[in-house]
Amino acid sequence: MAVCDARMLFRILKFVFLWAVMFLGFNMIARAQTDLSKIVGPNACAECHKEEALVWQKTHHFTTFKDMPRSKEARKITDKMGIKRVKAKSLCLNCHFTSQAATANKRPKPIAGISCESCHSAGKDWEKLHAEFSGNKKKEDETKAQATARWKKSEALGMIRPHALYSLAKNCYSCHVVPQEKLVNVGGHPAGSKFELVSWSQGEVRHNLWYSKGKENVSASRGRKRMMYIVGLAVELETALRAVGVATLRKSYAFKMARRADVARKKMAVVAKLVPGVREVANIIKLGHSAGLKLRNNARLSAAADGIAKQTLSLVANYDGSTFAGLDRIIPGADKYKGKPPK
Repeated sequence: MAVCDARMLFRILKFVFLWAVMFLGFNMIARAQTDLSKIVGPNACAECHKEEALVWQKTHHFTTFKDMPRSKEARKITDKMGIKRVKAKSLCLNCHFTSQAATANKRPKPIAGISCESCHSAGKDWEKLHAEFSGNKKKEDETKAQATARWKKSEALGMIRPHALYSLAKNCYSCHVVPQEKLVNVGGHPAGSKFELVSWSQGEVRHNLWYSKGKENVSASRGRKRMMYIVGLAVELETALRAVGVATLRKSYAFKMARRADVARKKMAVVAKLVPGVREVANIIKLGHSAGLKLRNNARLSAAADGIAKQTLSLVANYDGSTFAGLDRIIPGADKYKGKPPK
């Protein structure tokens, strides 16, 4: 009886967790623009995460603060868009910089390049909480239950931790797939990067140093890479479908986003062959083909994207990558990483 009760409890908890993840996920999809008055800035993070900050300072994410406004490519785009100053209130601030404002209604001021809060969310509500040990002076004095409660509360206040793979991937793709049609059609901005979650996260931006106390920048495990690959691909498809849905003109933006969606669909079909029997993957493929990649089809494309988001969240909740060994042959190796990870 005890074993049966334990199994039943596990099923109930799993259902509750999945429901909560989906609920939070769809709220994230529909969330408003970041409240820049809640940005604390990378210096606040660096007080504890010193080694991670040193890694960040060697990345393009860091150097874009000075280099991007001076580049010829940026000037060509801003001239076409009628933008006089890159660091003034402009579209550029959304993705190329970390900006801060005194209040939600005040003019934002860029304070850094792409930094901690670009990925982990604005930290004002959770930064102090996540850094403390539930009122204890030392980590050793914090009980496991207290630590669990602290992390849950931090996440409820907006912190995106590494295990929240869907949320992290959404943040990456929200900029690496350009969300502005005019910026591409008029400004000539690239429609997106040749972004892939494993190769771009395991290269120069990798900063997995916390648990080794700065001694080793640990690569993601095989299971983690498998999940990163499949989740990244699903988010790529979701994001591209949404982009096609909001496109208004038969020009570069619409064509390139439709192409991106089609490539993602084909790659997901390969995934299905390599890891057969995964219900969520089959559903993602079906949803990816459920709406035509054409203009004036936003309702159906958005519905398909919402469905893919739901299936991706289910995938993250139900799998850890341990049974997805078939993906190893297509996951990019170290020779394909975007830059070299710091030692």
